[in-house]
Amino acid sequence: MDVEAQKRAAAERALEFVQPGMRLGLGTGSTAAHFVAVLGERVRAGLEVIAVPTSEATRSQAERLGIALTTLDDTPQLDVTVDGADEIAPDLTLIKGGGGALLREKIVASASTRMVVIADQSKWVEVLGRFPLPIEIVPFGATVTQRAVEAAAAAAGCRGPAVLRKTASGHPFVTDGGHWLLDARLQRIGDPRDLAGRLAAVPGVVEHGLFIALARTAIVAGPAGVRVVERP
Repeated sequence: MDVEAQKRAAAERALEFVQPGMRLGLGTGSTAAHFVAVLGERVRAGLEVIAVPTSEATRSQAERLGIALTTLDDTPQLDVTVDGADEIAPDLTLIKGGGGALLREKIVASASTRMVVIADQSKWVEVLGRFPLPIEIVPFGATVTQRAVEAAAAAAGCRGPAVLRKTASGHPFVTDGGHWLLDARLQRIGDPRDLAGRLAAVPGVVEHGLFIALARTAIVAGPAGVRVVERP
């Protein structure tokens, strides 16, 4: 299977966790989009669910496919969230936020009884950090926050630059929440919990892309097939 076929296979397997009447969280990104697509097929075939999207892009896709949507304010407790990841460690700690929706993704995942992460085999890593860690910040004082983020990472033993994410036109990338993103190029995160705590303490940091103890199940598809990994 090529990468897109792997993503599709993982998404199809995730449907096993969906039952009629469930309240779902819908993730953001290329792999999550495959799940929204296959869920839409099931909805057209008669499956009744209601879902909370984690981004405006996912909302738009779900609406086109006829998936009933709600808000987290109206439906504060979800059964299952299905989302992708940029990296997955063996203990199911994740890096997320490559698509820019990490804040809403973490809020929705935290409101869910189970988070199922779906990915192609390339996202499975022994140690997190090769993928730049997204960190959502407020625009005010961005340079000060950027320096503090780099200092916090260095104190956690993973020194590297935190680069402001920009669009193709050279402007800062703006999240759905109106914030900016730093991408911390750390290469290796030896202690994700330590780094997460240090980043959370930086004034100006809204959220970071380390998802710790949130994913209960990972569905990883590769050339040899699909495997399901439960958090130890």
